[in-house]
Amino acid sequence: MRGAGWPLARPGQAIGLLGGSFDPAHAGHVAVTRAALARLGLDRVWWLVSPGNPLKRDPPADLERRLTCARAVMMHPRVEITALETRLGTRRTAETVPALIRRYPGVRFVWLMGADNLVEFHKWDDWRRIVSLVPIAVLARPGQGLAAQRAVAARVMARARLPQHAARLLARSDPPAWVFLDMPLRDESSTRLRASGLWGKR
Repeated sequence: MRGAGWPLARPGQAIGLLGGSFDPAHAGHVAVTRAALARLGLDRVWWLVSPGNPLKRDPPADLERRLTCARAVMMHPRVEITALETRLGTRRTAETVPALIRRYPGVRFVWLMGADNLVEFHKWDDWRRIVSLVPIAVLARPGQGLAAQRAVAARVMARARLPQHAARLLARSDPPAWVFLDMPLRDESSTRLRASGLWGKR
């Protein structure tokens, strides 16, 4: 358990981690989070609003602005909006995950990602280390399911894949373990919102 501004979690709890720049947060993020809570049987989900995404050339909007937007969009008693990577001093998921495991002994973390991220997952720094440390839930987004299931990482992790009907076992599974959850989601994206001019970098 952590206090003094750190999210609270007890040993044995299952916590989903949804990382990203959230530039901006939108209804698609909310749908993924609610689906993860329901279908994976998680106790809580923490949004990890990152300082920046190493795979993106353009810097995101100001962190505090993104946090404020995320808190306005995602209001749920079992979801916490955090800037944990800033507090931990980490920038890469392969650094953030082990740092959280050290700080919260006994807590069962599950990494949550959209299916579009699975397509690029093999390009993440030290992605195999992430797979070795936490179970992963891949949540399908419109038009991404087929490409994601053919992705490099999906093929490498094929033997560790759980069927959808066993999704609730994921948080109790030792890594490597992952599940692909195919579900209808709102077809929204941060990229589209920025392009529309509704979200600038003020």
